[in-house]
Amino acid sequence: MYQLLYKNLIFLVIFALVFSWVHFIFAGTLRLDIETTIRISICGNNIIDGEEVCDGDDLAGETCQSRGYQSGNLDCNDSCDEFDVSGCYTPPAPPPPFGGGGGYTAPAETKVNFTGKAYPKSTVTLLKDAQIVATTVAGTDATFTMSLTGLSAGNYIFSVYSEDNKGNRSSLLTFPVGVTFGVVTNVSGIFIAPTIDVDKEEVRRGENIAIFGQSLPVANITIQISSEQEIFVSTVSDSGGVYLYNFGTEVLDYGNHFTKSKSAKDQEISSFSQAIGFLVGTKTVLKEVIKIPEKGDLNDDKKVNLIDFSILAYWYQRPSPLAKVDLNNDGKINLIDFSIMAYYWTG
Repeated sequence: MYQLLYKNLIFLVIFALVFSWVHFIFAGTLRLDIETTIRISICGNNIIDGEEVCDGDDLAGETCQSRGYQSGNLDCNDSCDEFDVSGCYTPPAPPPPFGGGGGYTAPAETKVNFTGKAYPKSTVTLLKDAQIVATTVAGTDATFTMSLTGLSAGNYIFSVYSEDNKGNRSSLLTFPVGVTFGVVTNVSGIFIAPTIDVDKEEVRRGENIAIFGQSLPVANITIQISSEQEIFVSTVSDSGGVYLYNFGTEVLDYGNHFTKSKSAKDQEISSFSQAIGFLVGTKTVLKEVIKIPEKGDLNDDKKVNLIDFSILAYWYQRPSPLAKVDLNNDGKINLIDFSIMAYYWTG
C-alpha cells in the first residue's frame, strides 16, 4: 500500500515538472513556429469557398450549354468537387398514365472529407477526440484523402499523424472542425510535419551528427539547431521524401542541444517537427534503438509521456474503455491505471 502511494507521489511530481517544462517550451519557443494553414469549406451553404468547384445553387456561372450540352439543368454534386451533368440533355419524364407518383429525394449526408500531404506510401492515421477513427495510405506523391460519415452535428477535435519508412512518427497535427447536419465539410491543406531523428546520443565536439527524416518528395527542408544563437541549415529531400544533413558540431558549445525541421513545397509550409535532443561532449555515443514500453504507450510512439497521460485522462471513469487503455484489464479506468503508467513512464 505504501509502495503504491509512493509511486503515485513520484508520478505526480514528475508530471508537474514535465508539464511545467512543456508549458515553458511551447509558450516560450514553439508558439511562433506553427505555419500550417488548414482550409475548411462547407459544402451545402450555396457559397463556393475553399477548393470547391460549385456549391448548391452557386454554379460559378456555368450551365449545361457552357459545359458542351444543348439543354437541361446543370447541378452540383453532393461533395461540391464537380458538376452533375445528369440533368443535361434529359427530357422531362412523361406523367404516369393513371396519375400519382412523385420524385424521391435522397436524405442529406453528413460527411467530412480530409485531404493533405504526408510521406510517400506512408500510413496516415486520423483521430477524433483522441480516438483513432480512420487510416489510409498516402500515394507515391505523398497526398492522401480520407472521409468520415455518420457523424452527429457538433464540434470535434481532429488530429492526424504519419509514420516514416524507419518507423519514426511525426508530430501530431491537431485542428477543430465544426460539423453541420446534412452538409459536406471539406478539410484541405493538411501538411504533416517531417519526421526527424539523429544518429548519435552524444557527439564529440567537432564531429558530424547526421540529422535525417522523411517528408514530401523533392521538398525544401529547413533544419533548426538550438545554440546560443539559433542555427538554420537547409537541404532537399529525394524522390522518396527522405532527407539527410551531416551537421558539423564545431560551431556548438558543449552541452545539450535540440534540433527540429519543417518542410516547404509549392508555396506551402508545414509546421515544425517534434524536437530531438543530443549532447555535444568529449566522446561519441551512437543512438540506441528505443525499447518499446510493455504498457502505457497508448499512441504507439515508443514512449510513455504526457500524450499518453492525456489519452488515459480522457477515459478516466468513463464506461467501456478501450482495451488498450485499460492497463490492468478490470473494465474501468482509475488510479490503478495511472499507477501502472507511472511505472512505465519514459517522459
